Amino acid sequence: MEIGLMITIFLIGFVGSYISGMVGIGGSIIKYPMLLYIPSLVGFTAFTAHEVSGISAVQVFFATIGGVWAYRKGGYLNKPLILYMGVSILIGSFIGGYGSRFMPESGINIVYGVLALIATVMMFIPKKGLDDQALDEVRFNRGVAASLALIVGIGAGIVGAAGAFLLVPIMLVVLKIPTRMTIASSLAITMISSIGATVGKVMTGQVEYFPAAIMVVASLIAAPLGAKAGKKVNTKVLQTILAILILGTTIKVWADIF
Repeated sequence: MEIGLMITIFLIGFVGSYISGMVGIGGSIIKYPMLLYIPSLVGFTAFTAHEVSGISAVQVFFATIGGVWAYRKGGYLNKPLILYMGVSILIGSFIGGYGSRFMPESGINIVYGVLALIATVMMFIPKKGLDDQALDEVRFNRGVAASLALIVGIGAGIVGAAGAFLLVPIMLVVLKIPTRMTIASSLAITMISSIGATVGKVMTGQVEYFPAAIMVVASLIAAPLGAKAGKKVNTKVLQTILAILILGTTIKVWADIF
């Protein structure tokens, strides 16, 4: 592999993982298009969509590990929330992943588009007083959390995503979880939900190991740095960045459908 391509892959992984660590998503909505289009734009051989999805699956798993490690102190990780939503989304992702084989590609794209649209609307709903509550006093409806995570998991399994772009708005708007706790806990939940995708991609030979290793190294460096920055950034700014990222994803998905 050419040194220029190695540097390009590393920079894509670094930038994407820094952002994902800061705002609490796995980062595939950022890194997938970057990895698909940037190498060819700078003169290197393009990766196929299957190769990109395989590399992204492995990279998201390690990026979320790095982010969770950075948030391990300070009470940001809500363990009951992670347990209830993590187990449910993992079950749902297996159901969705299996069921997607019976759906046409157009149907899968529409599911993705609907999920992204719902997430966008939720991100722009006012969240007054959300961050005024103390982290050790946060309470949530466990049945609602588990049920919604199962639904997200099914949808995410169908489209092959980790589902954090929809988990985050649900945690903020429906469950009323403070922003920084949402970011930290969603990284842990995304890590759990990405296990199935990573194992599936590796078992079916869809992973290019050397590019994936470069992305993993970049992730383990950048995700903790992003998480550290996220602790200092105003929560309103974090919510705005998240809203813009999810809106961009929604526009891209529906543009591809039509």
